[in-house]
Amino acid sequence: MILPAQSALWFLPFVTPIALWVAWSDMKWMKIHNYAVLALVGVYLVIGLLALPFQTWAWGWASLAVVLAVGFVLSTVGLLGAGDAKFAAAMAPFVALGDLSLFLMLLSVVVVVSFVAHRLVRRVALVQGLAPQWESWHRREFPLGLALGPSLLFYLCLASIFGNSAG
Repeated sequence: MILPAQSALWFLPFVTPIALWVAWSDMKWMKIHNYAVLALVGVYLVIGLLALPFQTWAWGWASLAVVLAVGFVLSTVGLLGAGDAKFAAAMAPFVALGDLSLFLMLLSVVVVVSFVAHRLVRRVALVQGLAPQWESWHRREFPLGLALGPSLLFYLCLASIFGNSAG
């Protein structure tokens, strides 16, 4: 992995609550709130400056812009929710460009597993009884935040173990 292990360790304590909140809120309300997106961008802004070389940190903003533009197009044509697109853009700077194919593979697996698990679990009456007001139990759309947040966490955990130690 290209992302330095030390950088991933810097990011993890700040990214974890945001990523978990996004997964939870998307299941509950089928919405990724703008303040979660802004919080993740804020983590990159501040912690990224401490955890990454300046040039790497600066190029991360280009990743955010590219993913935001692609996400905007996908959202406009109805293939992706606007919150999903914004959160994916906020995630982008955390993923080292050299790790992109690995991250996309990880994201693909997490999306499939999350989708299947969500569809199975929502059929269990006990689960619905624990959270009866959750919109994702009753909507056709899949709460993609359930996969986006954990994908970023899994990536950072892997990088903290297998990341570049030369950092």
